[in-house]
Amino acid sequence: MILYPAIDLKGGRCVRLVQGDMDRATVFGDDPAGQAAVFAAQGFSWLHVVDLDGAFAGAPRNAEAVDSILASVDIPVQLGGGIRDMKTLEGWIAKGVARVIIGTAAVRDPGFVREAARLHPGKVAVGIDAKDGRVAVEGWAQTSSMTAEELGRRFEDAGVAAIIYTDIARDGILKGLNVEMTLALAEAVKVPVIASGGLASIADVHRLLEPDCALIAGAITGRALYDGRIDPVAALAAIAAARAASS
Repeated sequence: MILYPAIDLKGGRCVRLVQGDMDRATVFGDDPAGQAAVFAAQGFSWLHVVDLDGAFAGAPRNAEAVDSILASVDIPVQLGGGIRDMKTLEGWIAKGVARVIIGTAAVRDPGFVREAARLHPGKVAVGIDAKDGRVAVEGWAQTSSMTAEELGRRFEDAGVAAIIYTDIARDGILKGLNVEMTLALAEAVKVPVIASGGLASIADVHRLLEPDCALIAGAITGRALYDGRIDPVAALAAIAAARAASS
């Protein structure tokens, strides 16, 4: 399992939202590049970055901050938010983004996802954000009629690198991951599934390392890292120990 520290960008600053509400943002720092460097120094192997303003606008809005992050670390970065056309996607890949996350466009324009995955194997992920079991789009501002499993199966044979599943109701409130729903999605599709939304403590990390969660490829953590509820050294040590034991 890979643990992804999250950097969510709003107005060029590092923030965390509560249940995707832009009006309920807590600012954790004004230096995204510095925060990225801290995460890299702590031993994380990936970064998860979201352009929140871009997710609502439908186009990048924090490009300068993302550029600074890419320049500050040598670990891979996966990026979501406002990536809805090939020009934007390929622009980020050219700048060094290791994996782009397509969310709203996966619902609105599935052909774009398939073409992007074909042209850029290993570099395209689908973001599935669910509210009351239904997929939310446009920065979580709108809810579609599609379920997470339906959307996941749509791209089963498309060659996407991963699905990032977020339970919006749990995001930012430190109530724990929705392991049951994440596992249901992971069992329904062959694509690796990354859990997001609600990871709150080292106990959640240990839960994901239990045998029944072997299908979950990773998890994203944000607020719990920023406010000290998760010790990154302890979390990464637990993951390393589990990896060594399994091998």
